[in-house]
Amino acid sequence: METKGAAQWSSVLVPCVQEMVEEKLITTVPPRYVRSDQAKTEVIDGSGLNTEIPIIDMKRLCSAVSMDSEVQKLDFACKEWGFFQLVNHGIDPSLLDKFKSEIQDFFNLPMEEKKKFWQKPNEIEGFGQAFVVSEDQKLDWADLFFQTVQPVQLRKPHLLPKLPLPFRHALETYSTEVQSIAKLLVAKMARALEVKPEEMEKLFDDVDSVQSMRMNYYPPCPQPDQVIGLTPHSDSVGLTILLQVNEVEGLQVKKDGKWVPVKPLPNAFIVNIGDVLEIITNGTYRSIEHRGVVNSEKERLSIATFHSPGMYKEIGPAKSLVEKQKVANFKRLTMKEYQDGLFSRKLDGKAYVDALRI
Repeated sequence: METKGAAQWSSVLVPCVQEMVEEKLITTVPPRYVRSDQAKTEVIDGSGLNTEIPIIDMKRLCSAVSMDSEVQKLDFACKEWGFFQLVNHGIDPSLLDKFKSEIQDFFNLPMEEKKKFWQKPNEIEGFGQAFVVSEDQKLDWADLFFQTVQPVQLRKPHLLPKLPLPFRHALETYSTEVQSIAKLLVAKMARALEVKPEEMEKLFDDVDSVQSMRMNYYPPCPQPDQVIGLTPHSDSVGLTILLQVNEVEGLQVKKDGKWVPVKPLPNAFIVNIGDVLEIITNGTYRSIEHRGVVNSEKERLSIATFHSPGMYKEIGPAKSLVEKQKVANFKRLTMKEYQDGLFSRKLDGKAYVDALRI
């Protein structure tokens, strides 16, 4: 498979926040991280009845007895929230524990070890930050490690193949398990929408669909209300499956113009609809803005696994939905065209997917 065109997906190289916090023992936030540009949107207490993201039970989704009612719940979650927590997903908790401790160890490697995995000029994979398009752009209070995992031929030889062996093994197993969960969820979404299953499933087949992972490290911050861990954005992918690595909260989801904190359930996945699925479902399922916030006490770690159609697949509203709804709300384009447009800009809410509306 060609990877032509990926060279222009680059990010300006930035300092390591973790190193800055550990070495300099800073008490005030450097100007480049101060985010006065972030509108002070109200944060609501996320423990009320209608202020928690829905919970979907994978066992019920797969059981003949309870499937229909759980598919209805899934449909509601994707339409109203764009987010849900997935429980009873069937992945062995001991694998998850192993994987989490390997991620923690990876971020705790000495700086000289980490430098081997740092972003290279004109690349977006490795340690660093994404979507930094200029030297004077405000930065997130976070380090991330981003890499393409599937298909194998798109892996960068200096990244995944060079990871410490126990970490690599855990990551490979996790990758396979999460990919099959993503495929199953997409199939159930097709069922809920009553579209031809192949219209959605063929976009996420095993042959060339792309799976990438972003490991996030949010160090504690002396002035947490001055910074943002992850700029508000919607995910530009098909489907995101997030695992909290430690028990620190920080993810917030936008609902009715307010930020709702997500309280992760132990070993559950937080799943969200990406822009690509919003396009394929003709806007029926919503890719929702979310952000990461930080605190002054403890670091927060998470890993997001993204699932998207292959580079040369065409994306656009599912034809059977357009026939039903009598209107196509988005343009049709290839994933390559879509991503070339995406990586040429900085993260800015839902501005990119909105630009593709008809």
